[in-house]
Amino acid sequence: MIWNREMECADRDTIRSIQLDRLKKIVDVCYNRVPLYKRKFDEIGLKPEHIKTLDDVQHLPFTTADDLKENYPFGMFAVDKKEVVRIHGSSGTTGKPKIVGYTKQDLDNWSEIMARVICAAGGTPEDIVQIAFGYGLFTGGFGLHYGMEKLGAMVVPLSSGNTERQLMIMQDFGSTILIATPSYALYLADEIEKKGIDKDKIKLRLALFGGEGHTEEMRAKIEKQLGILATENYGLSEVGGPGYSGECYLKQGMHIAEDQYFSEIIDPNTLKPLPVGDKGEVVITTLTKQAFPVLRYRTRDISWFNDEPCQCGRTSMRMAKVQGRTDDMMVIRGVNVFPSQIESVIMSMKEVEPFYEIVLTTEGYMDRIEVKVEFSDASLLDDYPKLEELRSKIKHNLRVILNIDAKVSLVSPGTLPRFEGKAKRVIDHRKNK
Repeated sequence: MIWNREMECADRDTIRSIQLDRLKKIVDVCYNRVPLYKRKFDEIGLKPEHIKTLDDVQHLPFTTADDLKENYPFGMFAVDKKEVVRIHGSSGTTGKPKIVGYTKQDLDNWSEIMARVICAAGGTPEDIVQIAFGYGLFTGGFGLHYGMEKLGAMVVPLSSGNTERQLMIMQDFGSTILIATPSYALYLADEIEKKGIDKDKIKLRLALFGGEGHTEEMRAKIEKQLGILATENYGLSEVGGPGYSGECYLKQGMHIAEDQYFSEIIDPNTLKPLPVGDKGEVVITTLTKQAFPVLRYRTRDISWFNDEPCQCGRTSMRMAKVQGRTDDMMVIRGVNVFPSQIESVIMSMKEVEPFYEIVLTTEGYMDRIEVKVEFSDASLLDDYPKLEELRSKIKHNLRVILNIDAKVSLVSPGTLPRFEGKAKRVIDHRKNK
């Protein structure tokens, strides 16, 4: 089933005409309603009327995560706060989230593009959908929730964690679609086998994965263990959340909602646009966002595009699986984590030395993060209660900033490596990185 045949199967000329019309309007809105963009435009002598073709998008200034940080929380909104009906956000490098807003129309548009993603994957109104994404500022759970409701499916908003309950509901309700990170889906599959749950009691047939990357080998293992088809979708809070792109059942690239977004691939070193098919950094311009329009947002994600029509019947541009990032952000169980966040915690505590090491591993198909820290006072070696108190304090402070639990290991002064050049703080031993 194709949810919106008019948009998803439109020819290239029609799509480009829609994009140009909406691009001109959103550029005008950004210039006249968002101080950051007016300042950036004025600095280079650019006016909205200078944007006459889609190729002119390359003259627009980029938007970065730092721009969101510097305008926290509402400095980049293009409407009055009274028109904003929803706030979401994602982790920022300083511990404060990157905040985005939605009007009622924004939420309607979000539901629309999510319905497209779900239908492309094979979702139907008859499905029972178990959402194991976290709810909160994170956009993942809400995005799929809205799309499933628009489709008419039965939504079970369990949120993340509590595996025993997840498995109970999965059996009792007869859930047919699972929404989760791939690592959690694999963990659930493993638990089903360990507990000897009768496979006939598991009715899952489809999974929609997001929040983190995964290899094709990992996907194949999940599909085999759960007996399902698993698709991937992509998005980020800064441009509205999931729904930017998603795989159809053929799994030959993620279809982009081109009437809602204008997409580019740029060389991350020269910042010049690259032709379709070349690998580079994904840059996204929102075309319909009212509360939080964004021009040329640098995602830092590396991928490439394919503009050939898909065998499923959709003609929309497709995005390949993300190949990596141009910065040092880590994705741990769907949560964005920056080494600088951890460093800010360590540097603020007088009880520890300014040296640390971040170790990433995979345990039971779930990503784990361990932070090794040197304590300052060597006498603590003989005082276990104080050592444990310090470890708990660091763990708490990291939880507040990262919004996930990290294992904290305290080591003696002088134990961790020192570096004369660029320090290597992150040791990544994950199996599916």
